[in-house]
Amino acid sequence: MAHTLTEEQGALRATLRRFLADKASSAAVRRWMESEEGHDPAVWRQMAGQLGLQGVALPEKYGGSGGGPVELGIVLEELGRVLLPSPYFATVALAGQALAVSGDDTAKARWLPAIADGSLTATLALAEESGSWRLEDVAAAARYGDDGWTVSGTKMFVIDGQTADLLLVVARADTGPGLFAVDGTASGVSRTQLDALDPTRRLARIDLDGAAALRVGLRGDSLACLRAVTDLAVVALAAEQVGGAQACLDAAVEYAKIRVQFGRPIGSFQAIKHKCADMLLEVEGARSAAYHAASVAAQGPAELSAPAALAAAYCSDAFSHAAKENIQIHGGIGYTWEHDAHLYLKRAKSSEHLFGGPAAHRARLADLTGI
Repeated sequence: MAHTLTEEQGALRATLRRFLADKASSAAVRRWMESEEGHDPAVWRQMAGQLGLQGVALPEKYGGSGGGPVELGIVLEELGRVLLPSPYFATVALAGQALAVSGDDTAKARWLPAIADGSLTATLALAEESGSWRLEDVAAAARYGDDGWTVSGTKMFVIDGQTADLLLVVARADTGPGLFAVDGTASGVSRTQLDALDPTRRLARIDLDGAAALRVGLRGDSLACLRAVTDLAVVALAAEQVGGAQACLDAAVEYAKIRVQFGRPIGSFQAIKHKCADMLLEVEGARSAAYHAASVAAQGPAELSAPAALAAAYCSDAFSHAAKENIQIHGGIGYTWEHDAHLYLKRAKSSEHLFGGPAAHRARLADLTGI
């Protein structure tokens, strides 16, 4: 499916690309990924105040611009192109979308305006200590007592979990899994930054021991809501992966034009031509899958599961393959720390395992389609 951007969507892409070209050079990305914060707070404020990116997919009544998954996908694709270290994915693509589809007007009114104006960072804590991302395997426990809800358990691979102001924790109550909001600095919350493969995206372990929580969402529809949340998360991740894959393709093609061997640019060799052509087909296929899923998501979550699983599987594979081929085409220099090729490979392999790997998504797609 080819997706044609509207004039407004095209302007959003162009504006953001100019902004990132100015703010997110390779040197800046490397500086931020090694900093204590893990990102540049000034750029984060500019993203909210000047461009309104944090509210791009949020309703206008909560301070957003009234866009949806397609607009969010455009932003994430551009951020993925430069590997921007930022709490954007965790705050907007995960927590923001989770709140937006929760059906909980009180929770939306409480937290979405702060997400939209950039004053609140948040994340979604789903994966268990076992490494499973499946809702059926949720082991963290939520209990209701005289003082309200408390949550106990361990969550792993929480994106930007070590700094997020708000944690949206998926925990199991008596009636099944639900979504619970926990203050990141609350008593009973212990946060540990993990040694992650990808230095541009920080992951954390969250240990909860009777941490005070607020339940988010409509209790009777909690499982359906959580499935919608995970579908939206993998669609958002797919868009980001498309951006990374496109950057790898662009870098490989550019290098093939200027690297000379045997008196000829290596791009004139048939083997390199075939590699670049295959990468192009895979990147365009990934973009089609990601934007089709985003378009379906914009119509509502009811029919999203199959397109989301397809996009998750295909885009993960496309990004990983493009990152590997980019290194191969660059040769020896592609293996050095000074070159950015390894950063894209690390992002590709790390992202491949978020919310389940490609094999898990293909198995889910097979189940959904009755294969």
